[in-house]
Parts: sequence; C-alpha cells; structure tokens
Amino acid sequence: MTPQTPDPLSAAFAALADPTRRAILARLSQGETSVTELSKPFAMSGPAVTKHLKVLERAGLISRSQHAQWRPARLEPARLKAVAQWLDDYRLLWEQSFDRLDDYLAELQKKEV
Repeated sequence: MTPQTPDPLSAAFAALADPTRRAILARLSQGETSVTELSKPFAMSGPAVTKHLKVLERAGLISRSQHAQWRPARLEPARLKAVAQWLDDYRLLWEQSFDRLDDYLAELQKKEV
C-alpha cells in the first residue's frame, strides 16, 4: 500500500461520502443496469455518471462487465460487508457506552428520590 493507494476500507468510505454514489449503489441493489438507466434520476450526463461508477469500481463496491455494446454495473456486496463489519464493531462499543450511561442515570435518579 503506497501513499497514493488508500487501503480498501478508506477507498470504500471515500466513495460512500458522495450522495450521488450512495444513490447509485441503492439503485444497483435492485439489480445490474446500464449507465443510461443509472443517469435517469440525476441531472447529469452519462459521462458524469461514468466518473462516479469508476470511483465505485476502484473502491470495489461495484463491478462492470461488457456484453456487446452493453456495459452493466452490478453491486459487489463483499466490500459493503467489510464496511458494515467495521461499523458493527463500533456500534457495539457505542451501545455498551449508552448502556453504561443509562445505568449511571438510573443511579442518579435513585439518589434524588
């Protein structure tokens, strides 16, 4: 891993930082489709959508294949699973912290009575 090449998790988070790319992923969760179909809900050109797809592809979140003139994009759930796992680890920490805070607040309320 060189300074120019971020680790896979960083690349995924960078790709997910853009709302257009998140919307593209949401659409691809319904099945593979073309750039033309992906560009319909956005006020942007096909080449602009293609740039977003390249970012998602470099991050490993999607893959693209070619069938004659059709280049469908499809979601790659394995990389999303890695992102979800990383978040789940921290979610567990947050929940434990909130549980401790709830216990502490309950103790304070008992002392006030």
